[in-house]
Amino acid sequence: MFLSGNFFWFLLWCFYFIAYLYVVIVIITDLFRDAKLNGWLKALWIIALVFVPFLTAIVYVIARGRGLAQRTQQSRARVAVSESDDYRPAASTNPAEDIAQAKQLLEAGTITQGEFDALRGKALGNQYFG
Repeated sequence: MFLSGNFFWFLLWCFYFIAYLYVVIVIITDLFRDAKLNGWLKALWIIALVFVPFLTAIVYVIARGRGLAQRTQQSRARVAVSESDDYRPAASTNPAEDIAQAKQLLEAGTITQGEFDALRGKALGNQYFG
């Protein structure tokens, strides 16, 4: 019985410690993400986090919580846009050359007629070529 009580308190303190570390990491990430805040204020917040951690975390969330949410949302939006742009096929700069290359691949038997039609449609800017 005594061991189970100690184990429970150990788990509870581990949970609190990990939650606190998460909050500190979020605060530090937000500090460095904020371009409007100058370096001295960033350093002051970090020093306060080191010497008075719990109080500083509460004050930070109260004072800068709204901005924290907005900066996080903007950061996620930038990442989502850049990731979606990476996978978007580039527009053809020379459709005639692309169609000629596709025709050579078709004549060589490397691609099928359907693949040729798709490549020709892409070169001409049509999603579906019919």
